[in-house]
Amino acid sequence: MSQKLIIHIPQHTELDVLPAFEGITYERIFTPATPDEFRVAADEIAAFSCIGFDTESKPTFKVGEVSSGPHLIQFATPEKAYLFQIGAPGCIEAARSVLQARDIVKIGFGLKSDRSRLRSKLDIQPNQLLDLGSTLRYQGKKGQVGLRGAVAGILNARINKSRSVATSNWARAVLTPAQQIYAANDAYAALQVFLGLPVEQRQLLVGEDRC
Repeated sequence: MSQKLIIHIPQHTELDVLPAFEGITYERIFTPATPDEFRVAADEIAAFSCIGFDTESKPTFKVGEVSSGPHLIQFATPEKAYLFQIGAPGCIEAARSVLQARDIVKIGFGLKSDRSRLRSKLDIQPNQLLDLGSTLRYQGKKGQVGLRGAVAGILNARINKSRSVATSNWARAVLTPAQQIYAANDAYAALQVFLGLPVEQRQLLVGEDRC
């Protein structure tokens, strides 16, 4: 798998005119709560060679405050999204089995901090991470492209990113429906962006026989 490839995409300056991104619905979001449910989730995820991936952490607001996250790990297949809440029994083991698997490509944006936190906080060494933020560039411009820009440039759609939800408490025991939908679609949209690339580019990024 190579991330040295740079893919240039168009930049939409007026996102509001684009149709809304058709994200994953609440009914297709699964939040395991027991070791058995985590094992089922990990087995279902392992059936796919490429998945969407992201994490969420309770925000810090004080100067010098260090994040205790990640508090949530999100995985997405074309069919479902899975929210792994750190602290739930069976979570770490299931997350480790997915993240360390060398036959599953985990696709997301801005994964450098996710990798660091997973390693330092949970002793998980992720393998096969594909950071689309390090691959995508706007035509004629430098600098990385974020999820919103990628959804617009590749899928011609607008994904809404609520700041109030983004900065909410991701460490809470029961996530609100808005939190679940937000978190699930961060991972799901990353996967859809990847799947929206031409086949030749996908193959260059992850290999001929993947995804």
